[in-house]
Amino acid sequence: MFTRVHSAVRRWSTVVAVAAVAALVLPFAAFPSANRAQEPNKVSEFMRAKLVHSQKVLEGLATENFDQITKNAQDLSLLSQAATWQVLQTPEYRDRSTEFRRSADALAEAAKKKNLEGAALAYVDMTMKCVNCHKYVRQVRMARAPAPLAEQLAPRVATSPARVLRSVPIGE
Repeated sequence: MFTRVHSAVRRWSTVVAVAAVAALVLPFAAFPSANRAQEPNKVSEFMRAKLVHSQKVLEGLATENFDQITKNAQDLSLLSQAATWQVLQTPEYRDRSTEFRRSADALAEAAKKKNLEGAALAYVDMTMKCVNCHKYVRQVRMARAPAPLAEQLAPRVATSPARVLRSVPIGE
């Protein structure tokens, strides 16, 4: 009898504890605070959409689905004009965005003409524009970051044992 009562009390206390935690947490999860930074999530979701369109372009190239290539290249071009795209407000970033858009438009045009090689080259060009722009954004953000954060963001350079030995003064 004691074990039945004890186990029933334990179950009820667990239910009450879960309900209390839910009552405290759910209002904050359902209604995000204005103080919480929502921008990183929006940018992350936006970049994820860009990646999905880019993957669909690659799939279209592999399967020679020119309609799929055209649609996703056009979507990428349109995304590059959205406010969420503008993560930096510099002339160089603006130029890089324009160049990306030109590459995406060239990709769409090649696909409309059913020019697989031209579309593939435009895709490579567009991809290189992405990679170089992301590199540029990381460099700008690292330069703007406070010193301890910049040190964390800096790429780690492996030092070879020979380099270490050459830097050690001998006979001093």
